[in-house]
Amino acid sequence: MEQQPELSADVPRAWDRPVVTVPILAFLSVVGGQLPSFSTQANLYTIGTGGALVWLGLSSRMPRRPVPQRLGSGAIWWLLPVTVFGVFEASTFMLGSSDDYPTFSKLADPLLEDSLARSAGYFAWLSAFWVLVRR
Repeated sequence: MEQQPELSADVPRAWDRPVVTVPILAFLSVVGGQLPSFSTQANLYTIGTGGALVWLGLSSRMPRRPVPQRLGSGAIWWLLPVTVFGVFEASTFMLGSSDDYPTFSKLADPLLEDSLARSAGYFAWLSAFWVLVRR
């Protein structure tokens, strides 16, 4: 009679489950959404939360999820618009954002006037960053 090999699974830590992380990200998003758009407080808050997530990602404290071996064939269709957006944003920022040639961030400012929209934007940003931290 053959013996069955033992099965093992990594059990996520209690704080690493979505039932814990999603409310924390939602709380951070609500706090960030209450800050005035493009203010010094909002910039410092964004740099602070982003810096904390970068620190978590670079430290060995976070359990890692497996990374795909290579990008799929459809990845270029996602990377192309992101690259074009980044080039336009950086060039208009370096040339000086004006009313004639505003940055995309300045164009999005009317959408971010509402604190609920800013909170949703923070939540999307923090969630995407959290996925990157876990890789």
